Amino acid sequence: MTEIKTRWLLDLERLLPIRSQFAVSGSIRDNFIAAPASGPALVPLLRALWETLKQRDYRLCLVYDPADGLRVYPDEPAQRELATRLFDLKLVNGSQVMSLETLAGVMKKLVAEREARCALVLDFASRLTRQAEHLSEAEHRFFVAAEKLSLNAAPVVPREGGGAPQYNPILWLVNRAQDLPSWFTLDSERVASLIIGKPDFEMRQAAASLLAPLFAGYAGAAEAVRSRFVKSFAEGCEGMPLTALSDITELADRQGLGIPDIDDAVRCYKVGALDNPWRKDYLREKIRDAHSFIDERVKGQHPAVVKTLDILKRSVMGLTGAQARSGGSRPRGVLFFAGPTGVGKTELAKTLTQLIFGDERAYLRFDMSEFAEEHTSARLLGAPPGYIGFDAGGELTNAVREKPFSVVLFDEIEKAHPRILDKFLQILEDGRLTDGRGDTAYFSETILVFTSNLGIYVEDAQGERVQNVQPGDPYEKVESKVREAIGNYFKFKLSRPELLNRIGDNIVVFNFITADVAQRIFDGMLRNIARRLHEEFKIQLAMAPEIRTLLLDRCTADLSNGGRGIGNRLESVFINPLSRALFEVDLEGKQKVAVTGLAEVDKVVTLTLALA
Repeated sequence: MTEIKTRWLLDLERLLPIRSQFAVSGSIRDNFIAAPASGPALVPLLRALWETLKQRDYRLCLVYDPADGLRVYPDEPAQRELATRLFDLKLVNGSQVMSLETLAGVMKKLVAEREARCALVLDFASRLTRQAEHLSEAEHRFFVAAEKLSLNAAPVVPREGGGAPQYNPILWLVNRAQDLPSWFTLDSERVASLIIGKPDFEMRQAAASLLAPLFAGYAGAAEAVRSRFVKSFAEGCEGMPLTALSDITELADRQGLGIPDIDDAVRCYKVGALDNPWRKDYLREKIRDAHSFIDERVKGQHPAVVKTLDILKRSVMGLTGAQARSGGSRPRGVLFFAGPTGVGKTELAKTLTQLIFGDERAYLRFDMSEFAEEHTSARLLGAPPGYIGFDAGGELTNAVREKPFSVVLFDEIEKAHPRILDKFLQILEDGRLTDGRGDTAYFSETILVFTSNLGIYVEDAQGERVQNVQPGDPYEKVESKVREAIGNYFKFKLSRPELLNRIGDNIVVFNFITADVAQRIFDGMLRNIARRLHEEFKIQLAMAPEIRTLLLDRCTADLSNGGRGIGNRLESVFINPLSRALFEVDLEGKQKVAVTGLAEVDKVVTLTLALA
């Protein structure tokens, strides 16, 4: 395998002749590809650093951390002897505990050493101080001494061996650059900043090639199969450190997963579950017979139900994003439910959850009207590092990590602040989101459902809110106008056409409730009332046909608020007076209650009941 050198190590080699100290931040706990004498391998930062310095004739590294003090790297007799002699060390069990003042003396000696090229690595440098901008007197003296050394140090040529002049460097390993005092790195031009980023595809592919022989079945596989495996491994780990590839390899070995199961191994690492509900045979059977099940709960929305089931079947078959070169990390499905209020958008999301996971309460719901202000993004996605509460994570990221296989409902998405909507670009494209504490939530096993009333009302030329579509309009007209209004909203009002592009053709437009559908909804609500009465009091509900017709006329006179409006009206004209009437009678031993009369006096509805 051709050696691939990490960018920060190449920058270090280039800067050694002109920079005396380096603040190294970012993915400092990742693994890196190095090429020691034994051959290419994935190694920790210190080993990768040493292999690079060794090639430039460095003889040893001193490594200091606040917990164990100073030690010599590599821990070999020749290096220990040389370091003890040059720096007058008194090692006990391989290390020497020392104060910051003593460490400053070692630093001063190291940068001027001419007998041998050496480097000092300050590991866990983020923990040298409690607060980088509020130093104690001793800490302040230490950093001033370090700053002075960075400016006064000169590149050296060893007395033995010669070579080009280059510094004996001091490397500060920090989690974030701001963990060091800001003035220390800003005021010295000799302190270089090296940021270690996440590995790119080429680096992940090289790491996958190194780890591939550890997977069952790799040794006997054909070359074409091996190549596909390495490529799938690298693509599936996009955005992950190389340590994740090592962990996935270990997990695959423990779970008995071979090269055909690399997608399962990656998913198991991401979401913490080997069992994949999307591949269960029973789910295909349930979806095959799902139309009648959905139609029972979401009435009169045939085109919307068909479109939703198409997207769901595509998700189960694993073909979401199949047209793209790599779409494996995207959410299983994305649905944008649009249409009038009360027509079944949220109900269909619940029904999908019931269908897939067996419990309609298993979905994750976020009312986006609660996130109308920009600062509320901290609640949803987690506060940025350094802000109060950043270590708590976000409501969304925490919920998805807890339930990676789920339907995630974002209700009334147009009410969220535009800056919050920007975060959905990353979710829809990459299938992941990282919160303020650095934890990543993976959305690759979720179905995302957005609901919206966009397109029902629009603003006219005078800025007045007018109805864009009317009850009774043909469905084709409703769908066309709503889609057009949604496009205008994202393209022109929000200036975020890229978000609409990520949603794609997954917009599902719901129709207005028609009179025949309203009657079916009304009858279903009456059955629910009767069932509740039987559950609570073990009595049956009955009513004369003329009473039912009268209630139907009252509840369906105005369909502008959809099924929810029918339910609200039924509550006022039937459930409330029924409760009032039942409250006044003794139900002990009764088996049947019949509604025999309905009257309204001074806008108060009363029912006449017959008990048996």
